[in-house]
Amino acid sequence: MPTAPTGDILFDHAACALLLTAPDGVILRANGTACTWLGYTEDELVGKLRMHDLLPVGARLFYHTHCQPILQVQGSVAEIQVDLRNRRQERLPMLINISRRQDADGTVDHWALFKASDRRAYERELLAARKAAETALEARRSAEAELQKLNEQLSAADRRKDEFLATLSHELRNPLAPMRSALDVLKLKFGHGTDTRLLQAFDRQLRHLTRLVDDLMEVSRITQGRMQLRRAPVELSALVHGAAHDLAATMEAARHTLRLSIAAAPVIVDGDATRLAQVVINLLTNAAKYTPDGGTIELHLSCADGVAEIRVRDNGIGLPASALATVFNMFSQLEPALERSKGGLGIGLALVRGIVSLHGGSVHADSAGAGLGSTFTIRLPLAAGSVSAPASQERSTDAAPAQVRVLVVDDNEDAAETLAMTLELHGCEVRTAPTAARALDILPGFAPAVALLDIGLPDMNGYELARRVRQLPAGAAVTLIATTGWGQQKDRERAFAAGFDRHLTKPIDFDLLRSYLP
Repeated sequence: MPTAPTGDILFDHAACALLLTAPDGVILRANGTACTWLGYTEDELVGKLRMHDLLPVGARLFYHTHCQPILQVQGSVAEIQVDLRNRRQERLPMLINISRRQDADGTVDHWALFKASDRRAYERELLAARKAAETALEARRSAEAELQKLNEQLSAADRRKDEFLATLSHELRNPLAPMRSALDVLKLKFGHGTDTRLLQAFDRQLRHLTRLVDDLMEVSRITQGRMQLRRAPVELSALVHGAAHDLAATMEAARHTLRLSIAAAPVIVDGDATRLAQVVINLLTNAAKYTPDGGTIELHLSCADGVAEIRVRDNGIGLPASALATVFNMFSQLEPALERSKGGLGIGLALVRGIVSLHGGSVHADSAGAGLGSTFTIRLPLAAGSVSAPASQERSTDAAPAQVRVLVVDDNEDAAETLAMTLELHGCEVRTAPTAARALDILPGFAPAVALLDIGLPDMNGYELARRVRQLPAGAAVTLIATTGWGQQKDRERAFAAGFDRHLTKPIDFDLLRSYLP
């Protein structure tokens, strides 16, 4: 049986309707698809019907007035949408392409018909999909805009919180300063009596309150990325012993047993001694708070593989497993801690993590569970090539400066008077001034060796006052000490740029102040 030519097979089985017509529209040939769509057999179409017989009146008119002239001029018509009528006289939307060609039999029009109903459905689906995509995109943009707005609000709230903490800690220092000075006066006058329990309790609580204020300031610096370390070789054995000594009164008040296991010196790290001492004190304070009275607290310092390890272990309330990952977060508090009167602010461990991280170290919490105690472990890299820290120079606490003239400038009357009383009890001749103008009036006749200048004065800030003092004939010889509640590195730098020799943060450590007096 002979095989049909490939062209005939493609024509007969094409996915669209194909017809050949004479120029007058008589159908010369139709493929199977055309016969199926129109409902005729090929014999019923070929030589029997013309294309305009299949067109409704409107489409027939359009064919004669538009399609035929275009075919005659350019030989093709593309994508004309018209309706055809099938055998049952039903309208079929069709998209038609017509091409006029010359062959051996003369002029022949080639028709290709595509069902427009399927195309319309596809276009509707495409439009619906596009609309859905545009709606989803708009919803996503709205969600992103709302998320950005919320993020900006959270950032602003977080920034305001940090600013509030910094301002709060500064404002708290102002009342702490006269309290510290008043306590120093009371200790000098009555600290050698037979019963000093009230003074000791006052001193412990004031130191605790001062540490809380310091923690607020430090946390604010860390969260704002403004903490700067004053690095130097630090001998950890002495530092850890000193921290344990500082907390001795707290441990004794709670009837805790503090056991020490400290590696022999030197254990040297590159760090900020003040910050690292703050870390150890915070961990010991934390252990003392959350251990019932009469507990046991262990403080270990060891070295291995180039790392110094500080470990604080207690037999207190412990940590549930769910809290181990969040205990170092800001303001993190456990319910058992909140029930204790010494619960604190919930910032001590956040501060520990921040300071340790700035030193390139790590901190980790472990606990077997609630009621089974806790262990906090700090690891710090040992300093490469360091053998020992410089020997510390202990400040004398007995020798009193004789008749040193000191001018105290502070608009807080209580702070000025209590500090003046403390200095007078140590043999100083003191004058006070509540304003910068009054200080400038006193200076020429009093000729102080040292001037303690508050920064936040009502008529002129302390920086400008320091510059005015340096311009006086005898101003260069005066030791200028800034006393302020602001203690960030930029505040120190600004003070030194203004002409100050020293910078002290309130409440003033009087032993440190005495070391600055001539």
